Amino acid sequence: MVTRLALEDKVLANLRPTLGEREHVCGIAKRLLDAVAKSGKAKGMVVGSIARNTWVRGDRDLDVFMLFDVSLSREQLEEEGLSLARTIALEFSKSFHEKYAEHPYINAVIDDVDVDLVPCYNVDSATKIQSAVDRTPFHTRYITDKINGLIDDVLLLKRFTKAGGIYGSDQMTEGFSGYLCELLVLYYGGFTPLLKATAEWHPHMIIDPEHHGAKEFDEPLIVIDPVDPRRNVAAAMSLDRMVEFMELAGGYLEDPAEKYFLIPPAQTITKDELTELLAKRGTWLYAITFTTPPYIEEVIVPQLKRSMTAIAEHLDRNGFAVHHAHYTMEKERCMFLMELLVRVLPNVRIHTGPPLWNRTNAEKFRKKHVVSPLPGPYINEGKYEMEVPREFTRVEDLLKSETLLQVRLGKHVRQVLANGWELQKGSECWHVDFAPFIAGFFDRCSPLVRARRK
Repeated sequence: MVTRLALEDKVLANLRPTLGEREHVCGIAKRLLDAVAKSGKAKGMVVGSIARNTWVRGDRDLDVFMLFDVSLSREQLEEEGLSLARTIALEFSKSFHEKYAEHPYINAVIDDVDVDLVPCYNVDSATKIQSAVDRTPFHTRYITDKINGLIDDVLLLKRFTKAGGIYGSDQMTEGFSGYLCELLVLYYGGFTPLLKATAEWHPHMIIDPEHHGAKEFDEPLIVIDPVDPRRNVAAAMSLDRMVEFMELAGGYLEDPAEKYFLIPPAQTITKDELTELLAKRGTWLYAITFTTPPYIEEVIVPQLKRSMTAIAEHLDRNGFAVHHAHYTMEKERCMFLMELLVRVLPNVRIHTGPPLWNRTNAEKFRKKHVVSPLPGPYINEGKYEMEVPREFTRVEDLLKSETLLQVRLGKHVRQVLANGWELQKGSECWHVDFAPFIAGFFDRCSPLVRARRK
């Protein structure tokens, strides 16, 4: 029987970057830093997992920060920072892309390494930052000073969470960032101690490595940033991702196996398989697809979530019971996917009025509806009730109607929906770009259940 330590050594042999890979990536980093220094306009610094030696083999994402003097205005920082980043990118690559976070930066592929060239301020304290990226150099210095001896534990945690589908602090994943993985390993003293500690975790768990928290937070997991007492490093993590990690940790400690570190293949489903699946389930599937708003994921995904919730509530209010609903964002198109338990309803519905002891409103209700040709108003459990015509008897009519624009949609989602949307039903919801999303929609299970299926 293979011991847990032997298993983890085997896993680590495939996670540690090779010597050749290190020399290749670090060589590119040195050339870029020399170019920044040669410009005389800023100081160069490699940040992120490559700087901290906590990167996993094959993850060649190199972040080079260009630290400018704090005397520059925000406009000057953006102008001079982008100008320098463009010049350096063109020196080493034939093309580059301008991207946006809190302010713009340059992304380029240089000798198969994905490079971000990011301008920021060279502040002397994380409490004096002028933008979020100014904090990142302090993260790198903090981790670099403390991580020796625990790098392998960080690699294990990163692969463990990635295999479990909970790695990534983006809006779609709502899981672990690389920095959070590093902090948790540091705080608990290793990968295994962290997994054991999760047995005592609970919602609103507070971890404060430097005992200096200066603000209250309400997120499920609260990890106070060691370099900024007013920031929660785990702010992006949802309650579900936190609990899924707890579940995975317990499952792995109970029965260690390599499958907990294996990245699952991408899910997919064919149109014929979807047709067969819907026939077995006896439910009704609908998809609303529309142009992806021209903004970054961090802006759009929360709006998709809010909009999907509002549309599902709109369906439920009109009598169309929603079994499951979810959303996704692709480069060109977004999708709201809804599985309903009913698609056609009777022509009438019950409309409940006020209790009779609320005399003023009850009187208004009775007078307003007394001439209705339908039954009522009548009294049921102390309240007026009556039958009224149903506005929508077919779900397709509701989902095609302008009432969709009257619910609480996200701002940018509303703007693109105002220009029109497409409605598909049944197997017509299938599209090759959305096949992985649709497959996952119908194959929901916890990470531990999925791991033990392998």
